[in-house]
Amino acid sequence: MGGATSDSGALAGWGPGPVSEAEAMGMALELARRGVRGANPLVGAVILDPAGQVLAHGYHRGAGTPHAEADALAAAAAAGTDVSGATMVVTLEPCNHTGRTGPCSQAILAAGISRVVYAAADSNAEAAGGAAALAAAGVDAEGGLLAAESAELNHRWALAMAGRRPFVTVKTAQTLDGRTAAEDGTSQWITGSAARTDGHGIRSRADAVVVGTGTVLADDPQLTARDELGGAARRQPLRVVVGHRPVPDNAAIRGTDGRFLQLDSHDPEVICRDLYGRGVRHLMVEGGAQVASAFLRAGLADELVAYVAPVLLGAGTSAVGDLGVQTLADASRWRWDVTDGGPARLVGQDLRLRLEPVPETGATPAEHHLGSGPPRMNTDELNPPRTEH
Repeated sequence: MGGATSDSGALAGWGPGPVSEAEAMGMALELARRGVRGANPLVGAVILDPAGQVLAHGYHRGAGTPHAEADALAAAAAAGTDVSGATMVVTLEPCNHTGRTGPCSQAILAAGISRVVYAAADSNAEAAGGAAALAAAGVDAEGGLLAAESAELNHRWALAMAGRRPFVTVKTAQTLDGRTAAEDGTSQWITGSAARTDGHGIRSRADAVVVGTGTVLADDPQLTARDELGGAARRQPLRVVVGHRPVPDNAAIRGTDGRFLQLDSHDPEVICRDLYGRGVRHLMVEGGAQVASAFLRAGLADELVAYVAPVLLGAGTSAVGDLGVQTLADASRWRWDVTDGGPARLVGQDLRLRLEPVPETGATPAEHHLGSGPPRMNTDELNPPRTEH
């Protein structure tokens, strides 16, 4: 029967003819880059018939959505395409655990797939073991095809999993010259409503959002996630305040839904470990220059999302504070993130930039740990604090 796809977007450079498994893996990697970074890795999947014709493909769109394997299988089922005896080519070893979705290994077995080719093994101990489960059930499971490319795509996610900490997104809303507030502290609003709505979308996908006590006491933000119409988003993050000063009982951030937490710490390592133990796998940091800088200096920022408004202030609060850089050679180096539609996109009148850190030469996930003694941040003395985006 004819092939099916899970997405209307064409795969660049690929025609309708048969493809090799290596070519299919290239397609799967292209699909994976359409996803959104966060708690889960970027994954793409392609299903081939015995002759190498593409039957279906899919990718993972973010935490809580179907995994790439399930997405491809659903596309095939929706088109009435029989995939029994087919080969699935996927960029990451199929998972073998039940989280927000069921085990991909079981979905593959139920569909009658006879061969699975994956690029990289799953570095998340909670989800690994899919290949062994498939092999035990008689499926030909083989890994290692374009493994380096897949590992590079999910480099920061793998570091987070190996360090047993959340994937951390640092988000700023700033002027063209890098200011988050004017000299008098005013900041509402630097960016437009479209950028703020887009930022709320990222917030709703995160498991937790962090701000400092200075921001809370000065601005009394809600830090809830809101939808395009201004109502409460279906999924709300845990609202976390870090710092020693008490949060007033009537502070808006406390809310009434029980999703509020204060951590009496300024240490990014302690914060990450505590939240990971509470089930947080994607942490969004948007609590001011000192909070953001502490995570950046500690090497615990996996993604930087900056909304840049076409506005100049010339003075005021900087988006990022002291990073301990004394010379250009020691600068914090970042690269453009080509996932989720590309590194730069206009959102209303503002520019959204997405970046990821340049990998350390020779570093492996096992070598990146949380015991390096990151600098402490003083969130009680933010001056002026940065208001919520």
